[in-house]
Amino acid sequence: MIKERYDIAIERIKEIITEDTVEEKFLPYFVAAAQFILKIDNLLGLIESKKIEELTLEQLTFLNKDLYEDETEIVYEKCFANPKFAVEKLGEEYGQLLCYVFTANRNMISNAFQGKLEEITLRMELFIEIYNQFEDRENLTKKSIHDMIYSFEKDNSEIFMTNRIDEIINPENDFAVKIVMESDLEDLRYLYKYGESISENEIETAKFLNTLSQERIDKIASVYTEGYRLGFINTGKDLSIKSAVDIRYYIGFERIIRAAIKQFENMGLKPVIYKGGYESTKINKQYWFDHKFDDALFFDKGYVQRKLEVATTAFENRKKTAALMAGPAVIEVFGENPFEPENKKEALQLNKEQQKLKVEYAREYTQIVQKYIKGDERSFTIIAFPLPEIGMDYEELFEETVKINCLDQDKYRKVQQSIIDALDKADFVRVEGKGSNKTYITVNMHEFKNPEKETNFENCLADVNIPLGEVFTSPKLTGTNGVLHVSQVYLNELKYNDLEITFENGCIKDYTCKNFDTEEENKKYIKENVMFNHDTLPIGEFAIGTNTTAYVMANKYDIVYKLPILIVEKMGPHFAVGDTCYSWEEDVKTFNPDGKEIVAKENEISALRNEDLSKAYFSCHTDITIPYDELGEITAVTKNGEEIVIIKDGRFVLPGTELLNEAFDK
Repeated sequence: MIKERYDIAIERIKEIITEDTVEEKFLPYFVAAAQFILKIDNLLGLIESKKIEELTLEQLTFLNKDLYEDETEIVYEKCFANPKFAVEKLGEEYGQLLCYVFTANRNMISNAFQGKLEEITLRMELFIEIYNQFEDRENLTKKSIHDMIYSFEKDNSEIFMTNRIDEIINPENDFAVKIVMESDLEDLRYLYKYGESISENEIETAKFLNTLSQERIDKIASVYTEGYRLGFINTGKDLSIKSAVDIRYYIGFERIIRAAIKQFENMGLKPVIYKGGYESTKINKQYWFDHKFDDALFFDKGYVQRKLEVATTAFENRKKTAALMAGPAVIEVFGENPFEPENKKEALQLNKEQQKLKVEYAREYTQIVQKYIKGDERSFTIIAFPLPEIGMDYEELFEETVKINCLDQDKYRKVQQSIIDALDKADFVRVEGKGSNKTYITVNMHEFKNPEKETNFENCLADVNIPLGEVFTSPKLTGTNGVLHVSQVYLNELKYNDLEITFENGCIKDYTCKNFDTEEENKKYIKENVMFNHDTLPIGEFAIGTNTTAYVMANKYDIVYKLPILIVEKMGPHFAVGDTCYSWEEDVKTFNPDGKEIVAKENEISALRNEDLSKAYFSCHTDITIPYDELGEITAVTKNGEEIVIIKDGRFVLPGTELLNEAFDK
């Protein structure tokens, strides 16, 4: 039935290219959109006939570039996927609406490779319906087009959402697993089987990993998989009741992923890999930034309610499968050039009501997931490697990163315990910047019932969070006050200049940066991308990073602002805004290697989970690190006023921490 609908739709789209029945200014748009859909039709033909398997590497490269050319910086400037260009050519009334349709149709590329003919057909039919409305000039209105898009997204959410939930929990969805396990990984044509954009990053990563011995690959993979296993052991969770692992990685790392899958299988875990779990580096980050809030077109209470209903039903129908999910095992990448976006007034934006609704939706969806994939039964691990884009030192940096990921845990365990012993004496901790850094903040500590058996800080070694190198806590919010300032920081793929956040009783009171010309733009940038549209967020974590080896490497190669949060958070003190590190598993007892129980696992806000879950969690956690060279002092202040200095002028001065300065000295 779907194939019949598809055939009817494609014949109609072929006709659209030859017609001139819509107003002249809209003709180029419909022709361009129809031509793209015909590319998808040609692609489907290649896939279904298996002729795509006969294409040479050069032919596949050409095909991939042709499919993704609209996202490249040069073409994007004059493409209908660009909201600025679309509004300029199509007018304010219809520009945003048609830009959305043009961009949403680009999902057809990956849909084609995954064999999702139904989703392709649905979008083709919407496109034809919109075209027909533009032919009917007398009855054409902005509202009529908007209503078509709204109905499409809401009515088909059952298909889209159900498919998505099944993909993220069900090992039988093995599209990507087959690519990893069955392809000849020395034949780089395999990279194009995903249907994602392939750049030099993916190609050169795969080439480099192919130069490593299998023994070396297995060892690199084992750091990742063993960290995952230890995450269950160290928190007293039973891995044996799980049978699936959510593997996430960037295309090009398949040799490591293949080795990891085999190692996970030895633990009794089958791989789950889905689109978004595998991804390629972005061709043009401005394209991604322009379309972050495209759902503003239809994001209202009716749409949200429908999605939550579908999600609940989908999980309920798959509750046995969902219960077997052990959690994510993630490989991150770093090395891309920092991105400072252009704010386009033509890009779709959430209004204030939608911002609040987004927050509510994220919270309620998280609660649904937690019901079926329980936080106190699952774990995770995360590790990072550089991309070739980082520069000429790529291979050397890769080896340096592997070394950092494998630092001696016994040495760091002892050093970090010295820091924890000092911090556990504190009534509060004072953090001060130096030079132009304006940081001055006092962080209130939780009190102990039994100091001999309890601790506030976790001694973080290389299990779930690789590399090792931090001690962290969930601080007491009341009495935690001051200013956090960083001259430059790179958070969630976006760069911030002079980021400054003011806290009152542990919650964000004010915030600003210097990325844009106006204060309004700067505040909007932070609220959307750091606070995720919340009006305020609490400090969910205070930590002291101890991985000076990583810090020295980053400065040696001048890549500090290209590193991921995962590594940067180990390179100085940091504060996370949002949920605590223990969200949804506060009642799981956690112990440090010295046997003390970590008791600072929540704050005054997360404690509201016992009364009202909607008030306790925020579904976000963003670490903001002060680099050592901007750090004046970290001091633990006891109840009787004694001051124990941990760090002074960017160097560790606490007895027992001398090892951490060796990297600086070298």
